[in-house]
Amino acid sequence: MKQPCRHTLWYKRPDWYMVLGVPTANQQPDLRLSYVIWQEGVAPFLVVELLSPGTEPEDLGQTLREANKPPTKWEVYEGILRVPYYVVYDRDENNLRAFRLNGTRYEPIPLPDKQFWLKELDLGLGLWQGTYQQTTGLWLRWYNTAGWIPTLKEQAEQERQRADKLAEYLRSQGIDPDNLI
Repeated sequence: MKQPCRHTLWYKRPDWYMVLGVPTANQQPDLRLSYVIWQEGVAPFLVVELLSPGTEPEDLGQTLREANKPPTKWEVYEGILRVPYYVVYDRDENNLRAFRLNGTRYEPIPLPDKQFWLKELDLGLGLWQGTYQQTTGLWLRWYNTAGWIPTLKEQAEQERQRADKLAEYLRSQGIDPDNLI
């Protein structure tokens, strides 16, 4: 059941989040302009914050709330929403940190390969070195048991290669693939 919110002007906007068990925008009669927890009734499963020098202390739970001020992001994610996974990425230092809610506190997840696995989803998130949209660098990227999940461009290239291979095979069998159908 959805609980009324006492402080509708106290909000936190994570850089990225994942919520499970809610309809996507294309499955709703009205377009969702933002995700509002007190309207949706489901807390995020995962929150990702991209560090910047001005937000690092709050994002890492190193600040205390001032009297009559909104709670810090760490307080919201850990103690109020109880988000199971919290990820912080410092793109200046290429440092990825992940935390798992254990009881009432976040505990760091060791990341020796700069990747972590969400066993509940059979899905992982990690740092990938490569080129995306003509920019080369380290990127946060999803992976599964088969490896890095292909981008749309990579999927299209894989399909093109598969079609080329099939056409080559058909030609080797004396069939012109351009004259099928």
